Amino acid sequence: MNRDDSANVALLQQMLRKRQPPPDERCDFCAAPLTPDHSHLIELAARRILCACRPCYLVFEPAGAAQGKYRTIPSRYEELGDFALDEAQWDALAIPIGLAFFFYNSLEQKMVAFYPGPAGATESLLPIDTWAEMAANSPLLASMLPDVEAALIARAHERWSCFIVPIDAAYELVGIIRSTWKGFDGGEEAHAAMDGFFAKLAQRARGATGARTS
Repeated sequence: MNRDDSANVALLQQMLRKRQPPPDERCDFCAAPLTPDHSHLIELAARRILCACRPCYLVFEPAGAAQGKYRTIPSRYEELGDFALDEAQWDALAIPIGLAFFFYNSLEQKMVAFYPGPAGATESLLPIDTWAEMAANSPLLASMLPDVEAALIARAHERWSCFIVPIDAAYELVGIIRSTWKGFDGGEEAHAAMDGFFAKLAQRARGATGARTS
């Protein structure tokens, strides 16, 4: 084989390596291959989302499993159809944009609020009285499971919407914004990605029964 042939073979091998699909996603606990619709857990201390196969998910599902280090993330998607919020209430939450998610942090023993942006998720100081007032008007908000469910609130086209979602869905939105945002206002790609995300949430909420898996 001459030098040119060797170079061509090396180039072909390089192209084939680039065209190979990425390795299958695997369970973070037992390394078993995962399906696209696999389950997740959260490591409470690190606030880290972990992928799990169904058997591992079920191992951690009972309360107190692994001394409470991990919590299984349920699959409830629910839209609050009668959700209403005025500007004064939102301003009292001290969130500078019309998008945020809220969940109860059991380690800190308080409700926390985060709003996504191009740099990731930023925590906002959350006045307890304001959130308590909102939750008092909505049994669904009061029913959220600590650490693993979030209330995702957004304002679009002069209308407020609120979804109860698994916590990994809230962090998924953070990742979408972080990876697509361009310039001052985000750009068309970011806004299209967010519109698609909320359309998917609405579809899941319409198809869900509200039942929890944990």
